[in-house]
Amino acid sequence: MEDRYRSEPLNRHHDRASFSCGVEVLDRYFQHQAGQDQRRGLAALYVLIDATTGALVGYHTLSTFSVFPKSLPAELTARLPRYETLPAILVGRLAVDRRYRGQGLGQLLLLDALARCLAISHDIGALVVVVEAKDDAARAFYEHHGFLPFADHEHRLYMPIATIAKLGL
Repeated sequence: MEDRYRSEPLNRHHDRASFSCGVEVLDRYFQHQAGQDQRRGLAALYVLIDATTGALVGYHTLSTFSVFPKSLPAELTARLPRYETLPAILVGRLAVDRRYRGQGLGQLLLLDALARCLAISHDIGALVVVVEAKDDAARAFYEHHGFLPFADHEHRLYMPIATIAKLGL
């Protein structure tokens, strides 16, 4: 990660009230629900901080997830046991404050999330990382970064952990 930015777990001293990415559902979640989800163990939240100003640049969430084998291509599941569901990690939300748009920080947040997913997968096991794109623009962002669409869900995409391991994160 660039020296100017650092990623850390969300805590009480982070100023969530002034965060605005321009997508109401992501702003509302971060401002009003994120802390509760973290305290309840429903999601792990990480924030990207501008080390020069202390400003909160963006955030992402991680949680466990399961996918149905039939949702993934046969070449990914063909040699696996016939389990009802397969383990995954969900990047449920990812957003950059509008003051920091256009600087490649969405990609920096995504790479941070993927590096954390790769590390976690060694401890808990996960076949893929899943993202839930909130709209077509978000779907295009994830596709640009190598995520593949699920056959049965227009805005749900995945990336195999094996692919992430090859990125050298």
